[in-house]
Amino acid sequence: MTCRSIPHPGLRHLLPILGVALAVSGCSVGPDFKQPSLWSPSGWLKHPADPADVARARNRRAVVVSDVSPAPPDPRWWDIFHDPELSALETRAAQTNLNVRLATIRIVESRAQLRVTGAARFPTLTGSGSYSRTKISDKEVQRGLSDGLGGRSLGGLTGGVPFYAAGVTVPPVDLWQDGIDASWELDLWGRVSRQVESARANLTVAVEDRRSVLIAQLAEVARDYMMLRGTQTQLSIARANQKTEQASVTLTRQRFVGGLTTELDVQNALGQLDATTADIPTYEQQATQQINALSLLLGEPPQALRAELDAASPVPPIPPRVPVGVPSELARRRPDIREAEARLHAATANVGVAVADFYPRVTLTGALNFQTLSFRDLAFWSAAAYNFGPSISLPIFQGGRLQGALQLSKAQQQEAAISYQQTVLGAWHDVDNALTAYAAEQRRHDQLQQSVQAANRALVLATEQYATGLQTFLNVLDAQRTVLSAQQQLAVSTTTESGNLVQLYTALGGGWETTFPSVNQAADGSTVPAKLPGAQAAR
Repeated sequence: MTCRSIPHPGLRHLLPILGVALAVSGCSVGPDFKQPSLWSPSGWLKHPADPADVARARNRRAVVVSDVSPAPPDPRWWDIFHDPELSALETRAAQTNLNVRLATIRIVESRAQLRVTGAARFPTLTGSGSYSRTKISDKEVQRGLSDGLGGRSLGGLTGGVPFYAAGVTVPPVDLWQDGIDASWELDLWGRVSRQVESARANLTVAVEDRRSVLIAQLAEVARDYMMLRGTQTQLSIARANQKTEQASVTLTRQRFVGGLTTELDVQNALGQLDATTADIPTYEQQATQQINALSLLLGEPPQALRAELDAASPVPPIPPRVPVGVPSELARRRPDIREAEARLHAATANVGVAVADFYPRVTLTGALNFQTLSFRDLAFWSAAAYNFGPSISLPIFQGGRLQGALQLSKAQQQEAAISYQQTVLGAWHDVDNALTAYAAEQRRHDQLQQSVQAANRALVLATEQYATGLQTFLNVLDAQRTVLSAQQQLAVSTTTESGNLVQLYTALGGGWETTFPSVNQAADGSTVPAKLPGAQAAR
């Protein structure tokens, strides 16, 4: 429970209870939120390669393996691939992605809810005015006069209505009224301030949720783009092997016509050619679906990006150095950790709200009204009526509702605390798994490169020996299959390698630690995505 002292109001001598109430105003019951302490290692976890793999790579003078560095990561992490098309797609997705726009609307909702909750801290003023023309039943007046006065005449005002002698018709009456009503609940125990604290934390939840959605959608754009380029590479490999196998069909037919081989070689060559040709429609279908997936992420209809992405392009390679920052920055960079912390903050504030419900509520009310039978008399103070005073309410018996609400809020606070711990632990697992996959796939990619080189050399030798009659066509057929398989595996590994780098940046928080595409409020209340900020603005 915390209290903030305030000066005594100047009107306390007029209303002691008001002074006492304001003197204790600002006290907040319930627990205060304290930011949880986080554990982080001094450096990124290392995943050393097999010494034998390192020795073989050195002997082959292979390309230096990509490694991480503690340099600050660029919020526009996709620029590390140096692919202008990918960068353009990411920029457009941040502006037009529908999931991001939905998350933006939720921020607007949370801001509105904070404003609604915060309004309880201030007095409410309500103005009113009315006019009525009233005609009282003559019979009722006569009966009342006869019963109450024995037939005597009566003059004057009763309830604002003139009465005359029995038997006289009562004319209609004009009644004019206006006034102001005021009400203010004194936040003696911090119930309202805790509600505002909770609403502000929920606004932070919405902001961090938008960052999470943005990071996820930008990562999905990068992954789909890598898969598209990988599929296009596999399609190019299939078409290149199709030409090679067509040459083998021609060679076997020539040898068959010359009597140097049997029809079996021709049929085997045709079978391999048909099998490779059958893969081409599958790759074409996958490429179309991946282009459509990117179109959906950008909020575009199907086939909208075909003209832009249909031309084949290689998978963007990974750089030799990958800046990832330092481990202590992970919790501040990952929006899901900040979101879990904000949820814990909101749950802690809700405990204070539940505790405050056990205490009395003091409300100051007042009203100033003018009532007259003539419109011109509304301006005179003699037509005024007013009242002012405090009221207090104290819960005496609620059937266990307050106790149940307090137990519920405490349980929700414990749940949020465990969820926070789970989120932090999961974040470190994500990073460790991403680093492991990134390093392992690079070693696999290096081995597959050597496999492709050996398979191509074997195919050349088998084809030359078959042409001179030193080998059967089965050796050529096996070599062709080996080349196709090794090339396809290498293409998949290249795609996976770049995709693992995307996953690593996703695990690290993906950038946008402090900034993201803002949303302008249009005149009609709609939200309009602003332009994507550059890397300099983000930092």
